[in-house]
Amino acid sequence: MNPWLRSDGRIYPGAAIGVLGSGQLGRMFAIAARRMGYRVHTYSPESDTPTGQVSDVEINAPYEDLDKVRAFARNVSAVTFEFENVPADTAAACAECARVRPAGDVLHTTQHRLREKTFLKNSGLPHTPFEAVRSLAELEAALVKLGTPAILKTAGFGYDGKGQIRIQSPDEAAAAWTKLATHEAVLEAFVDFAIEVSVVAARGMDGDFRHYGVVENAHRNHILDVTLAPARVTPAIAKEAVDIARTVFEKLNVIGVLCVEFFLTKSGKLMINELAPRPHNSGHFSFDACLTSQFEQQLRAVCGFPLGATDLLRPAAMANLLGDLWEHGEPNWQAALAAPEVKLHLYGKLSARKGRKMGHLTALHEDPETARRLVIEARNALTNPHV
Repeated sequence: MNPWLRSDGRIYPGAAIGVLGSGQLGRMFAIAARRMGYRVHTYSPESDTPTGQVSDVEINAPYEDLDKVRAFARNVSAVTFEFENVPADTAAACAECARVRPAGDVLHTTQHRLREKTFLKNSGLPHTPFEAVRSLAELEAALVKLGTPAILKTAGFGYDGKGQIRIQSPDEAAAAWTKLATHEAVLEAFVDFAIEVSVVAARGMDGDFRHYGVVENAHRNHILDVTLAPARVTPAIAKEAVDIARTVFEKLNVIGVLCVEFFLTKSGKLMINELAPRPHNSGHFSFDACLTSQFEQQLRAVCGFPLGATDLLRPAAMANLLGDLWEHGEPNWQAALAAPEVKLHLYGKLSARKGRKMGHLTALHEDPETARRLVIEARNALTNPHV
């Protein structure tokens, strides 16, 4: 009998919570969990990881080794995810031994672009037009339906722009299909959007739904660059985005944290781009700027406790720090932190490389535009010469 799992269905402080995955999302989750008195075990194929550095136990084994996965799950009271590319069989093996939140079927749907797009279509939710593609002939037919330009994406295991190719004209189809090197893909219509926005939210075991409002995201090379909270959208658009996000949670029966990413078209139409069943890069600002961070919220939902308030204490802007900043040596942390409104988060990754997320900066200010300016200036200062 698990002494930490009570008759009321809640998992109490002192229990161990398992995390599948070991990157920066798991690290920030572990920090929130340990602050509330929980122990954290992490499972991934790597060692000395961002999550492992702040966890009580770090298990290094393949996700496909289901015997080790079950042994991991038997030593925790609940299991959650820090990225969605964990095999569905791994989640199912964990569920034999511990509570899994969000449930494995949520992971199964959202980790596969075609299943995700089909779910959105069948649920009547606004989404980017798409066609399933399993051969060059199907790709050529899909291009006739959707037109060009269009985006060809692998059906599974893609993130930060990986596993996708932009097709400018139909005569590029054969080269794109060969380059993608997959047996199953999704062709998406190109959306000429005005901005990208997202809603990070949580749903508890009692159905309570809490959200962090609508935030505005700017990307560079398909990687999130800067997030502004709140987004510069009308109250009507903000309400619609939150309402759509709530519908996603209810139709998927999500217990935990999930992010809904949207395109906002120039005509003011919201279209869901992707779902992420975990805390999200665009919600990192909540660690400093909200009454309850997305990571604490994930823990509360997983353990069955009431969700926390998500009030934005001050407007905020978050800027990712990629490995490119280390190209000429150690960044100038002193210069970046000269602005007292700026907070630094580093993920403990052992080596920097181009495009790798090494950390982020968050700036808080009463004026959102000023917060955005401050965080960009602070990041730019990282490459100033040391004095």
